[in-house]
Amino acid sequence: MNRPLYPSLYQINTRVWLKRLSRQIGRPATLDDIPDAELDELANLGFDWIYFLSVWQIGEVGRKISRANPQWLAEYRELLPDLQEEDICGSGFAITSYRLNPSLGEPEALARLRDRLHQRGLKLMLDFVPNHTAPDHPWVQEHPEYYVLGTKALLAEQPQNYVKVDLPKCSTILAYGRDPYFDGWPDTLQLNYGDLGLQTALIEELLKISQWCDGLRCDMAMLVLPEIFQRTWGIAIAPFWQKATQQVKAQHPNFIFMAEVYWDLEWTLQQQGFDYTYDKRLYDRLREQHAHPVREHFWAAPDYQQKSARFLENHDEPRVAATFPLGIHQAAAILTYFCPGLRFFHQGQLQGWQQKISVHLCRAPEQAIDLSLQAFYSRLLEVLHLSVFRQGDWQLLECKPAWEGNWTWDCFIAFAWQDKDRKRAIAVVNYAPHQSQCYVVLPWSNLGDRIYQRKDLIGSETSDRGSIDSSDLYLDLPAWGYHVFELY
Repeated sequence: MNRPLYPSLYQINTRVWLKRLSRQIGRPATLDDIPDAELDELANLGFDWIYFLSVWQIGEVGRKISRANPQWLAEYRELLPDLQEEDICGSGFAITSYRLNPSLGEPEALARLRDRLHQRGLKLMLDFVPNHTAPDHPWVQEHPEYYVLGTKALLAEQPQNYVKVDLPKCSTILAYGRDPYFDGWPDTLQLNYGDLGLQTALIEELLKISQWCDGLRCDMAMLVLPEIFQRTWGIAIAPFWQKATQQVKAQHPNFIFMAEVYWDLEWTLQQQGFDYTYDKRLYDRLREQHAHPVREHFWAAPDYQQKSARFLENHDEPRVAATFPLGIHQAAAILTYFCPGLRFFHQGQLQGWQQKISVHLCRAPEQAIDLSLQAFYSRLLEVLHLSVFRQGDWQLLECKPAWEGNWTWDCFIAFAWQDKDRKRAIAVVNYAPHQSQCYVVLPWSNLGDRIYQRKDLIGSETSDRGSIDSSDLYLDLPAWGYHVFELY
């Protein structure tokens, strides 16, 4: 399969999807029951990667904690007023084994799903959780040295971060998995990267997992960087990610690693073997609704841009349709997906779903479809599949005042694209709550040779057709207005 320079990824909540399918077919559905027609539809929409969330085995201890935690129960009931205990299947990130969850089918069903995806030109991405395991992972009993130890004093002072665990010969106190800014996750135990045996065991796990899929999304990947681990736990550790990614890619050269990462550590992880890193900074700046910081974000080096995973929602973030008003949502989507990098879409985003689904649940409510957003995303995906946006060269464009004293030029963000066949396109957004004007400085020196026609592929005025006969393109756009022009 050819690898596009700028692929698109679609994330699916596997357990929720199969629960809904189970109701349709009248029995528990497995991965083998996913209809070919639904996989065909994903391929036809132009996606390259399908990310199946929460496919691994989880334990009974974690499930019981998910069903008893008062804060989590309140969240579930807000989403599902008719909540039943069986709707709470436990967090997909409290893992006991990197084997397919039996409720999703026999282990070979995962390989069959991967093969079905490959037949359609799609690749399979799954999860890897490096920071912690479930409390009933076999390592807890067999290799307690793999976990961060606590003390009686720490347990008394921080019961939200430590727990007493019974082992075959004695009991001990272990730390819950956490990051340095929040209380521990009580359905997990923290792995100790200061133990080199653990690092070896995790690389062996990665080598096994890489036989089942084409790529991994690594949960909270920055937590096991030496400087972060030292700050959180006071334990010095050897670097992990570079040797882990190198060993996997030595066996599977085309394998892809995507990091969930925050705290401006994206570039650090890119240098340690990650092909893509979450671009939470762009998302946050778009939510703030100020154009200048968004434009500054695109000043970063091309290598960094190409390895950024751009998103407007995922299983951790709130639903974009509930967060951004319609006009701002569409403008933010143009900026998010018409720049370089991996284009990350979430199940339900294309339909305008507004309710976020907890990772502890395997049932979700029916959600209304926003027909205007559905039509918008249908067109956006169609345009993104053009070769100029998948394989072309991208650059940020300069914008200038339309006349002296007109400050609204600073509200524009504009991109240019050109592919090897010299097909050209421009994406431009007035990211502001008012009408704005500017001149966009086009980057091509030969525009004066002839008059170029422009066709608006997606825009505030989709019938717009005009000509370009100079290097400066004048634009006057309404609040949150946008165009994606093809030049021909």
